[in-house]
Amino acid sequence: MKKLTYLTLSLFSIFTFAQEVSKERVKTVLSTLASDEMKGREIGTQENENAANYIAKLFKENNLEYCTGKSYLVPFDYNGKTVYNVCGIKKGKTDQYLGFSGHFDHIGTSDKSGDNIYNGADDDASGITTLVGIADYFKNKKPEFSMVFMAFNGEEKGMLGSRAISTDKNLDHIYNKMTALFNFEMVATESQWGKNTLYMTGDGFSDLDELFNKNAVNGLKLNPDPYAKQQLFYRSDNVSFVKKKIIAHSFSTVDMTKASHYHHENDDINIVDFDNMTQIINNFGKTLDKLNPKNFTPKYNDQVKL
Repeated sequence: MKKLTYLTLSLFSIFTFAQEVSKERVKTVLSTLASDEMKGREIGTQENENAANYIAKLFKENNLEYCTGKSYLVPFDYNGKTVYNVCGIKKGKTDQYLGFSGHFDHIGTSDKSGDNIYNGADDDASGITTLVGIADYFKNKKPEFSMVFMAFNGEEKGMLGSRAISTDKNLDHIYNKMTALFNFEMVATESQWGKNTLYMTGDGFSDLDELFNKNAVNGLKLNPDPYAKQQLFYRSDNVSFVKKKIIAHSFSTVDMTKASHYHHENDDINIVDFDNMTQIINNFGKTLDKLNPKNFTPKYNDQVKL
């Protein structure tokens, strides 16, 4: 009987913790996107398209459904050239959606001798890795909310990809049911509040952070935006969805007063805190697992400019 009980507990433990995302997985995804071979993932380049195809492959591994058409790749025009956003769906127990996004493009290469690749490990391979990690976490689970995962292109050229996909009428069936969008923008480093913490841009415009923190596990916390005067809320991809009156904020860990790697060639995997990223991804997943359309209904206040 003792052996049987031990076996039962062992199996329970396996299934309970099987969804944990490993640091090795986080490192593999981020390192691939930020590799020299990707040459900075500038929109319109072959390497940018390679990155889009890699993300589509990750979405397929997680058994996500297509958002529209017969591909995870959602095309739009860039200077007469077809480029792609990447989009996948995880059906939950309800038809209310939570969105998770980040941008996979960066600024390419420079004319310098030596290291001339803007790898964009933090900006924003880290954000893409985080949303992929959340998809990993829920691969074998059925969350209360349905989930849509969107990897935007062309952020560095003026949020082109998020503008294109946010106005795609083929996705209105998702947008009309979207409770909130979490846009991850530069989450590779430890925040000024320490590990396992992020800040939310535009925190004064909605109660999303309050509702999230009320359900957050293992000390995970969303902090107020320390750069409110810079209006980052209106300067990242989330704003494309704010314009649709969808609750949409960006989430980051970067200390902009110390981020010497921002838009520099040294934004590579050497600046990434993989332990912290892995912890954040798993605790985000566990927190999301507690959310449902009854306990998580964030609203804008009258301060936001819609």
